[in-house]
Amino acid sequence: MNFTPICNVDQILPNTGVAALVDGRHVAVFRVGESSFHAIDNIDPRSGASVLSRGLVGNLGERIVVASPLYKNHFDLSTGECLEAPEQSVRAHAVQVQEGRVLVALA
Repeated sequence: MNFTPICNVDQILPNTGVAALVDGRHVAVFRVGESSFHAIDNIDPRSGASVLSRGLVGNLGERIVVASPLYKNHFDLSTGECLEAPEQSVRAHAVQVQEGRVLVALA
């Protein structure tokens, strides 16, 4: 896997996301709590807008999700699955933290 540096860990506040362009793809990178990081496509499949990084992070049962700021669909941060409409799921990407930097590899 080819990991791309995104930012320093401390540049993402806990329970928020940031947007990044990785090899021409819009990616949303989320920090959940202090030390858990996830990445999914940033494009909301329903609207086509690059906005998922601005969504609210939370949980639905055991699943950690982000709610799209436009249509409120929930996306599982581990898998990219859209809980309300699985056909509108997005891709999840690998994330690593090395020496205080967040890195993403496209799936």
